[in-house]
Amino acid sequence: MYRIGSGYDSHRFIEGRPLILGGVTIPSDRGLDGHSDADALLHAVIDALLGAMGENDIGTLFPDTDPSLKGISSMVLLARVIERMRMKGFALVNIDATVVCEKPRLKDFIPEIRSTIARAFGRSTADVTVKAKSNEQMDDVGSGAGVMVFAVACLSKG
Repeated sequence: MYRIGSGYDSHRFIEGRPLILGGVTIPSDRGLDGHSDADALLHAVIDALLGAMGENDIGTLFPDTDPSLKGISSMVLLARVIERMRMKGFALVNIDATVVCEKPRLKDFIPEIRSTIARAFGRSTADVTVKAKSNEQMDDVGSGAGVMVFAVACLSKG
C-alpha cells in the first residue's frame, strides 16, 4: 500500500536569526521568523509525511504554544515524525519539495540539503528531491519578504 501526503509552509524573513532550510544553515543576512528554528522546508516535509500517515498537521503535533519547542531544531521534529512513521509501519518511498525564494539563491546548497534530509531517513539522496525556484518578483515572496515551500511525500506500508 502506498500513501501520498502534501505539505506547505511559509515564513517571513527577519533580522537576527540564521537562515535554516532542510537542516542546513544558509549564509544570509536574515533568517526566518517562527517559534522553532523556522525551517520552512522541513516543516513542509513534516506536514507531507503526517498527511501520508493520515495524521494532523505539524502545528497540532508541535504547537507554537509549547514553550519546550521554542527555538527547537526542525531536524529534531523530523526525527520524532520519522519515529512515528516507523511505529505505524510506514517507510519512505520518496520526498519531492520545492522552495520558492528570491534571495539568497539556493542552487549551490541543494546537494547538502538533499543529503541532510536523506540521512535523517537513512536513505539515498535519490529518494529526496529539492528544487529551488524564484517567484519572478511577484507577490510578497517575490519581493523578498519570505519563503514558501511545497512538499510531497510517498510512503509505503506493509
